[in-house]
Amino acid sequence: MNNGKLYLVPTPIGNLKDITLRALEILKEADVIAAEDTRQTLKLLNHFDIKKTLISYHMHNEQGKSEEIINRLKNGEKIALVSDAGMPGISDPGSIIIKKCVEDGIEFEVLPGATAFATALIYSALDSSAFAFRGFISRENKERNKLIEEIKEMKETLIFYEAPHRLISTLTFLQENLGNREMAACRELTKLHEEIKRGRISEVKEHFLENQPRGEFVLVVSGKTEEEFEKEKMEEWEHLTIEDHIRKYINDGFSKKDAIKMVAKDRKEPKSVIYKYSTEI
Repeated sequence: MNNGKLYLVPTPIGNLKDITLRALEILKEADVIAAEDTRQTLKLLNHFDIKKTLISYHMHNEQGKSEEIINRLKNGEKIALVSDAGMPGISDPGSIIIKKCVEDGIEFEVLPGATAFATALIYSALDSSAFAFRGFISRENKERNKLIEEIKEMKETLIFYEAPHRLISTLTFLQENLGNREMAACRELTKLHEEIKRGRISEVKEHFLENQPRGEFVLVVSGKTEEEFEKEKMEEWEHLTIEDHIRKYINDGFSKKDAIKMVAKDRKEPKSVIYKYSTEI
């Protein structure tokens, strides 16, 4: 018997009209639908008058259910995997079953569709040429501190998911560790009460202290700017004399010639001016 096929089917992140014709076709043709929350998926299926067998597949049973799904696929079944909203496998169950399919040589297909972080990134009006999606921020201090070490020097725009009851504490955490950067908090995307709040982290925090956070959030935060890098670099040498500034680069392993060039660049002075201070070094 030939293996069946797994389909990862993205579902609307709010507005049901955002489902694709192809997604509806797969949901209708599937032998069974594996859902993160069967109650949530049932609402979607009922809206489009689709009658299918549903099985539960979520983060707490992902390991065991993956084996069941693999066995069903090996028996030739066509299975659609959906999360509550958006693309399965992105901050939702799905990654484990995908790995098992690859390991067992079982075919799977990923359908394109609504994804909250991509929608929020464009809404933010921040740099979209390079970005880092980090999902939900851990509640564990050790993991949170590790995250900050990984992202604090990144120039890429940063994207996080967050629940409403943790929004204020997360904004406080980001401001304390990244500085008061530009950001956008995107709430209830594609839904009736969609809201995009742009500004500095402190301004966004103030807004939601005055207006109770509701719905799921995508937080888009600017990366570290060139101005911030330049400011930090300046703080390293602004108290130094020109001679000590040259010595600093030499002690860092640069040649005297390169050190003069770098000091001239830092201080925005001609190399000839800096050279005069190097003759005794």
